Amino acid sequence: MTDAEFPPVYEPPRASASLWFEQALLADGWARDVRLTLADGLIARVDTGVARQADEPAHGPVVPGLPNLHSHAFQRAMAGLAETRGPAGDGDDSFWTWRALMYRFLDRLGPDEVQAVAALAYLEMLETGFTRVGEFHYLHHDKDGSAYADPAEMAARIAAAAEETGIGLTLLPVFYAHAGFGGAAPGEGQRRFIHDVDGYGRLIEASRGAVAGLADAVVGVAPHSLRAVTAEELAAIMPLAGTGPIHIHIAEQTAEVDACLAATGQRPVRWLLNNAEVDRRWCLVHATHVNATETERLARSGAVAGLCPITEANLGDGVFPAAEFLAAGGTLGIGSDCNVLIDAAEELRNLEYAQRLMRRARNVLARGPGTATGGDLYRAALSGGTQALGAASGGLKRGRPADFVTLDRAHPALVARDGDALLDSWVFAGRHGAIDGVWRRGRQVVSGGRHHRRDEIVARYRTVLSRVMA
Repeated sequence: MTDAEFPPVYEPPRASASLWFEQALLADGWARDVRLTLADGLIARVDTGVARQADEPAHGPVVPGLPNLHSHAFQRAMAGLAETRGPAGDGDDSFWTWRALMYRFLDRLGPDEVQAVAALAYLEMLETGFTRVGEFHYLHHDKDGSAYADPAEMAARIAAAAEETGIGLTLLPVFYAHAGFGGAAPGEGQRRFIHDVDGYGRLIEASRGAVAGLADAVVGVAPHSLRAVTAEELAAIMPLAGTGPIHIHIAEQTAEVDACLAATGQRPVRWLLNNAEVDRRWCLVHATHVNATETERLARSGAVAGLCPITEANLGDGVFPAAEFLAAGGTLGIGSDCNVLIDAAEELRNLEYAQRLMRRARNVLARGPGTATGGDLYRAALSGGTQALGAASGGLKRGRPADFVTLDRAHPALVARDGDALLDSWVFAGRHGAIDGVWRRGRQVVSGGRHHRRDEIVARYRTVLSRVMA
């Protein structure tokens, strides 16, 4: 792909100095007739119960943008390609057969392709209400496994896609060294992921340089999983995080739990809690297969459970015990993971519906009598996702990033709704079109439900994917 095919980074007009909203979900609850004054990408002032000024842009209900705490952007290009039953049949299709297809697919992707796919994924995230993404980034090397001249070549492409679309970025370069517990040698399909500890240190340093030009970008560390790192390697890379976030896949599949038991005598979450200083910096992604003791200990640790309900359903992973985790004081957030379908409201809806199906009950994750399930889920995902991504505190409050989403009052699902009833109706009945606008650091990047660069980003994606699939 030539430089001419990558248009200049989109720079929308700066938002007006102030915006007026009919109602807003503020840090301390809903308020009416709200003015947000913006400066340098932050909320400089919040006024409530005020009349709209004559020349002031007016909008409907506004809520904070959600964090997407777990994404593999490149997998957006293979969405829908793994839905054919394998030759074995009889329920043998699983995460592991899906992973084999994913390994074959990624061999078609170079830096230009990764950037084009990531831009589409990030555009779709913004259009559905996500304003920051945690990119769990493990596609580091060239197609033959050799290193690029720049260790952060692929990370720089992720950063470019974030800059082009305007989404906030927490980059999580992945340390991946082994194919299984006990330090098993990596397989051929994993050749593009692999580092030793020293090489990973160089990757982290280069990745920080790659995102240096992005406003409020964060770089964390991400040991891929307990099967991909040894105990010694895990201890060696933890200092690289500093005060930043630490993310890890864990206990996603029963086969992983069984292998960890065989290798260490402990289940994965128990092993991690016993052998690492797990605290608020940590995000345990999936943690699907945890017992009651692990659930309680994880909640007490302060770490975030990173749940990806659409992906976990698509891959047949299982269901995390979210009700028990929240009852124990746990913190959770949501992510889009394999990006088979990107939709913030649907992630929240699937999270609740899985619990309903398991328990044969309704409103399982509402925090108490009389509280709104959609509202409670939204607040939980906002708080947990913000913590997991190491970002400035989320929410509409003075001094916080001007990252917010306006809802379309004319949407049929939102008619005659106010307060948390808006969130309930968006999450459980909204479908497409409920979002009107999205602002990121005070810049409006979505209007009328469409990203300002949708046409060119989609056109480039079509060109790239047609070449990849040829």
